[in-house]
Amino acid sequence: MSLQQKAILSGIGSQVPETVITNKDLERLVDTNDEWIRTRTGIHERRQAASGQAASDLATEAAEKALATAGIEASDLGAIIVATSTPDMIFPSTACVLQKNLKAFNAFAYDLSAACAGFLFALSNGAQYVESGVCRHVLVVGVDLMTRIVDFQDRNTCVLFGDGAGAVVLSGSEDSQGLLGTQLGSDGRYGDILQVPAGGSRIPLTAETFPLRQHYIQMNGSEVFKMAVRAMEQAALNLLENTDTPLSAIDWLVPHQANRRIIETLGKRLQIPSEKVFMNLQHYGNMSAASIPVALDEAWRKGLIEPGQLVLMLAFGGGLTWGASLLRWTC
Repeated sequence: MSLQQKAILSGIGSQVPETVITNKDLERLVDTNDEWIRTRTGIHERRQAASGQAASDLATEAAEKALATAGIEASDLGAIIVATSTPDMIFPSTACVLQKNLKAFNAFAYDLSAACAGFLFALSNGAQYVESGVCRHVLVVGVDLMTRIVDFQDRNTCVLFGDGAGAVVLSGSEDSQGLLGTQLGSDGRYGDILQVPAGGSRIPLTAETFPLRQHYIQMNGSEVFKMAVRAMEQAALNLLENTDTPLSAIDWLVPHQANRRIIETLGKRLQIPSEKVFMNLQHYGNMSAASIPVALDEAWRKGLIEPGQLVLMLAFGGGLTWGASLLRWTC
């Protein structure tokens, strides 16, 4: 394979659970109401995985759709990268479980943890394997079952999150288009403003941690808002400068679907018209690493994103982590 080849998006698919949790449903669990949630977040409903349904189950269905769209077999894959904060188990990786489900035994597989920015980190990894000639086709999946780690006694966080999976296939092409560039960033100094304290080696899950509810998401919402907007805006500007791309050339902004206010503020700062900003968080909430690929798939299947259009993706998550990716649509 030529080292000059680009990684293009050749396939895409997504899967969300059947169960819908509305704002009205949450009113029965915590002190909140539909108007409060809609006004502050823009979320109307979210999806929740069924009992016994794991991240790999949703990932498998999304991946099968992506492979079908790409017109390749699972045996054609050289790598499988799964971005997730809610793996099936500590090990083996969810990517290895997915490999088994797909029978993609010619691929190496691993998980990547970068919270809500995970999909863009994984996309960058996958593109490098393709462009360096290591792999001809790479499956990149963003999947999270966030309802498994939210505290349904905390009205500030339980209203925000949902479950889902999105997958793309990256393939080598002589075309100069495809993934044009990525800008990634992290700052561990602020990790405590968005975290799940217990469940790792520092605070193992014990009978003592459960009453403290340390195995659930803890978030300083106001700080996350400020840092998310600032980090994504700067990442976008740096990426556009590095790729010599004017803002006016962007056809679609597909940001991480965390909060309507964040997305609207980001669009205004970047001077991207609202009609060019894709938003579907009203139906799914924040699906963490799954948010961007699910949004991409939905926008494409609705006929909104067309071949040749320029798509700017932005994400921000715990870590803190953030990223920006620029893609010429080829699917």
